Amino acid sequence: MIKLALVTDKPNLHIDYDMPPLLEACKQLSINADVCFWDDPSVDWAAYTAVLIRSPWDCIENLAEFFAWCDKVHALTCLLNVPSVARWGLNKLYLKDIAARGVPIIPSVFLAPDDAPEGYLADFLDANTDSHEFVVKPTIGSYSRGVKRFVRGGSQAALAHIRALQKRGSHVIIQPYITTIDTYGETDLTFFDNTFSHSIRKGAMLMADGTVNVPTPEFRQPREADAEEQAVALSALVASAEVLGLELPLLYGRVDVIRDYDGRPMIMEMEICEPSLNLPFRADSAMNLIKGVLKRIDRHLVDL
Repeated sequence: MIKLALVTDKPNLHIDYDMPPLLEACKQLSINADVCFWDDPSVDWAAYTAVLIRSPWDCIENLAEFFAWCDKVHALTCLLNVPSVARWGLNKLYLKDIAARGVPIIPSVFLAPDDAPEGYLADFLDANTDSHEFVVKPTIGSYSRGVKRFVRGGSQAALAHIRALQKRGSHVIIQPYITTIDTYGETDLTFFDNTFSHSIRKGAMLMADGTVNVPTPEFRQPREADAEEQAVALSALVASAEVLGLELPLLYGRVDVIRDYDGRPMIMEMEICEPSLNLPFRADSAMNLIKGVLKRIDRHLVDL
């Protein structure tokens, strides 16, 4: 019997809305599935046919340990997705890589920890004169931690925030705040093996007063992504596999798309390591993901 570990963490398991349908899909396919915490030293990872990274969302605060865990498990069994996906996909510097391959992203300026921010911010504001507000964020983070909105007249406050992020060793992104997200929202598209599964609408998370809405179910609604949104999202996943040199498409991925002021879709971010896949919004999505896992297991066993 196939034995599958569904990896999460103790603090966030209760908000992993994808876990129940995944467990049900495994049950229907007679797969022995266990919910495991990635940092539990008692788990014998070699005992599992495959280990599926699902919701270890506290890994952001423990990246070195998490990457070491990925390497260890990858050497013992079939880890999905592989460690290179985790290392690259958890740092939003990936936006620069996919943009270089022609994928439309939100206009972005990237700063290293030792870059003097004054010139970067001035150049950004000169290049985005139609944006009344802009966003500063670290390239590594979750739940909008460290993400702040500023008005054009708030350059000094923005510079102080950039410097604070850099002092922590963070790379930083500056982006215009695209107000279409306040009306149209964002479209989050889920793919398995580069095949579109389903999508949702999610409302704006970052408020003007600095508060952040947690992406609980009430902020998510069904939405059918149109052909243009699907094409842009797929181009991001294809570019990702090219950057990483993967032989196969990404097993799973979520691509978050917003519209520019001319209505064209562009990438806000991707989640390809430990995404919420919004599985409750499509009845067969969990089953399709687990069937994809079974195909990867077959390939892994052949390669042994």
